[in-house]
Amino acid sequence: MKSAAKRLMLGSALAVAILPVTTLPAAAQDQSASRPHMMSRSPTLNLSASGEVKVAPDMASLNFGVVTEHATAQEAMAANARQMTQVMQALRRAGIAERDVQTSGLNLQAQYDYVENQSPRLRGYQASNRVTVNVYDLAKLGTTVDSVVGAGVNQIEGVEFGLRDPRAAEDQARQLAVQSLQAKAALYAQALGKPLGSIRNLTESGGYMPEPRPMFARAAMAEASTPVAAGELSVRVNITGVYGLER
Repeated sequence: MKSAAKRLMLGSALAVAILPVTTLPAAAQDQSASRPHMMSRSPTLNLSASGEVKVAPDMASLNFGVVTEHATAQEAMAANARQMTQVMQALRRAGIAERDVQTSGLNLQAQYDYVENQSPRLRGYQASNRVTVNVYDLAKLGTTVDSVVGAGVNQIEGVEFGLRDPRAAEDQARQLAVQSLQAKAALYAQALGKPLGSIRNLTESGGYMPEPRPMFARAAMAEASTPVAAGELSVRVNITGVYGLER
């Protein structure tokens, strides 16, 4: 009898021990079934917008140079130096500070004549010296061009108008871009019949870029002050935003 009782108690213990093990898979299946619902995300709107303002420039960068040709390299460089020295003096007389003048290119190249069925023949050497000048008084831009041409400049590559400090215009463009983005997001949410949630991400691109503009007349051809039109500059900011849509 004692032996039978021991076997009965052991069997009961095993049954109790086995019972939780057999119920684990069902619990695991319930948790697995609920996991996708817990991890699902609400729909989003990925939109882009831009803001743009027009502003008048308050500076200009003038690009010009002196090109000389002579039989020898030394003569070409010496003539170019004399001519460029006169140009620098003309800039000083026009009120341009030294810090606003920067050399952008200095080159010396051999020049050849090419005749069919003959070897190239050396004609001489060409020296060129190019500078970039920042002009902050746009009213004097035309007379400055005339001054340097009269002093020896024989190559004008163009003028770029710009802003000394574009931050105020950029901030205004940012505000316009955000307003446009908010309005677009609200319109999409209304069309979809969903309440618009908060913005989740915002990315900016673009900004102020100076625009090159050709001058109205070639300085070498002008007898009066060279006419130059500054016009307006575009300051544009592009943004991309991600909004949530409530369920």
